[in-house]
Amino acid sequence: MRITAIPQIYRHVNRWGEIFSVLSKYGLANWVGRLGPDFAKDMFRGPGGAAIARLPWEMRIRLALAELGPTFIKLGQVLSTRPDLIGVSLADELTQLQTGVQADPPDVVRRTILQELGRPVEELFDDFDDVPLASASIGQVHRARLKSGELVAIKVQRSDIQRKVAVDTDILNGLAQLAESRLPEFQNYRPRAIAEEFQRTTQRELDFHRELRHMQQFAQDFAGDSTLCIPRPYPELSTARVLTMQYLEGIKLSDTAALTAAGYDLGEIARRGARIYLEMIFSHGFYHADPHPGNVLVMDRGVFGLLDHGMVGRMDERLHDNVEELLLAVTSLDAEHLTSIIVRLGSVPQDLDRAGLSVDVSDFVSHYGAQRLEDLDLSGALREMVEMVRRYHIHLPARVAMLIKTLVTLEGTARLLSPHFSLLEIMKPYRRKMILRRLSPTRRLRRFQRLYSDISHMAEVLPQGIVDIVEQMRDGVFDVHLDHRGLEPSVNRLVLGMLASALIVGSSLLMAQAVPPALGGVSLSGVLGFAMAFFLGLRLLRAINKSGHLDRRAEIQARKKPPAR
Repeated sequence: MRITAIPQIYRHVNRWGEIFSVLSKYGLANWVGRLGPDFAKDMFRGPGGAAIARLPWEMRIRLALAELGPTFIKLGQVLSTRPDLIGVSLADELTQLQTGVQADPPDVVRRTILQELGRPVEELFDDFDDVPLASASIGQVHRARLKSGELVAIKVQRSDIQRKVAVDTDILNGLAQLAESRLPEFQNYRPRAIAEEFQRTTQRELDFHRELRHMQQFAQDFAGDSTLCIPRPYPELSTARVLTMQYLEGIKLSDTAALTAAGYDLGEIARRGARIYLEMIFSHGFYHADPHPGNVLVMDRGVFGLLDHGMVGRMDERLHDNVEELLLAVTSLDAEHLTSIIVRLGSVPQDLDRAGLSVDVSDFVSHYGAQRLEDLDLSGALREMVEMVRRYHIHLPARVAMLIKTLVTLEGTARLLSPHFSLLEIMKPYRRKMILRRLSPTRRLRRFQRLYSDISHMAEVLPQGIVDIVEQMRDGVFDVHLDHRGLEPSVNRLVLGMLASALIVGSSLLMAQAVPPALGGVSLSGVLGFAMAFFLGLRLLRAINKSGHLDRRAEIQARKKPPAR
C-alpha cells in the first residue's frame, strides 16, 4: 500500500481492526480445517452454533459480510450481480444477504422523520406502525396512515448510515489498492474498479430521490397497463433519507400456498410476470433489476405490485443492440457469432486464448443445441456462459452482467411457481420482434446516423492531430513511449539467475584451487558461494512458481478444462 494511504488507516484505525478481526475469524476456518483432527474443526463457531471450519467457503464469506454491517451487506448484494467476476456459486450465496438486517429502534426512526420532514410523526400521520414491515442494509419500511386516510409505506434511511458507508468505502478502497498492488492473484478481478463501482452504486442508493424518480418512470412506462401497479410516491413527504409511497396489499410470490388457496393459476401468474419484465427490458430499456419473490405482490384480480425500486437497469441503444445479438446467438446456438460477441462485449486480457474460448463455446452450443427450444434451460445456459467467460478472465460490462443476473433471477422466481416454466417460450414473441427490429429501415437509419456522426467527428479532429504530430517531428520533440508490461519482473529473474550461475562457476573454481581460508582442503569461500547460489536458486524457483507461469502449457490446459455439469 502506498504511503499516502497511511493517514486513511490512522483515521479509521478502529474500524480497520474490526474488519481484520472478522475476516481473520472466518478465514481461520481454512487453517483449522487443514489440521486434520475432527475435534479441532468444532472449536470455532459462527452464528447459530455451526462450526465455521465445516461451512463452505461461500457461506463463510456471506457470514463475514453480514457481521461487518450494512456497507458490506450492500457490497455482497452488488457482487451478487457480478457472477462473471466472483463465480456463479458465490453470487448465488450472496443473494441471501437481501434480508435479516436488524432494524433501528422506533425512537431513532421517529427522530429521522422529524429531522427530514420538519414535523413529528404524530402531526404527519394519523397512525404509524413502529414495527417495520421490512429491514434492509440501507433502510427499513414502516406502514402508516395519512391524515387523509390513505395507507402509505415509509422507507426510512438507517441512522448514521452515510457516515458509516463513507468510512467503510474508504477502507474498501484501501483494501482494493492493497490487493491489486501486493496480491497478484487478485489483479485479474480488478478490485479497485470493483470498489469504485460499488462506491458509485452505494452513493446513488443513499439518495431516495433517485428511487422516487425510478417509480415515476415505471409508472409512466406502464401508464396504460392495468396488470401492473407501481406504488404512487408522495414527493411532498419525501426527502433524500425518507421516501413515502402508496402502500400495496397483496400476496408475495414467495407465498405459493396462499396464492393457491386464493384460486390463482400459478403457471399463468409466472407467465404474466415474465412478460411484464421482458416488456421492461426489450421495449422500454429500463427495468427493475431485483425480481426476487419478495419484491413482487399479486394483488386483487391478479394485478402485479412491484416493490423496492432502488436497483434498476438501463440500456442505451448501442447496448440494446449488443444484448439482442448476444441473446439471439444463445437462442440460435451460433457458436462463431457467440464467440465474437463475447470478445466484443467484454474486456479481454492480452493473453486471451481465443482458440480455447472458441472450443469451449462450441461445446456449450453443441450441449444446448441437442435440446428442444421449449426445454432449453435459459438460466442454466446463461450461468454456464458466465462461468466460461470468468474462466478466461473476460470482464463483462456491469450493465450486461446485471441484465444476465436479472434474467436468471426472473426464471428462478417463475420456477418457484411453475417448475416447468421456460423463459425462452415467453421470449419467442420478443425474439421475433428483435429480428424484425434489426431489419427495420428506421433502425438502420439510426445506425447510419450514428456512424456518420462518428466519422464526422473523426474528420474534424484527425487533420489537427496529424498537424500536431508533424510539428512535433519537425521541432524534434516527438516521443514514442513504450510500456513493457510485466517485463521488469522477468528482467529481475534473469539477473538473479545469472548471478546464481556466476556464483556456482566462481565457487567451483575456488573449490578446485582450494583457495584459503580452507578447512581440510575445502575452500570456505567456495562453500559460502555454493550456499548463496543455492538460496538464490530457491528464491528464483519460488518466484516463478508463485507467478503461476512455470509451465505455460499446464495453464492453458487448465483454462480448456470443461466445467463440471
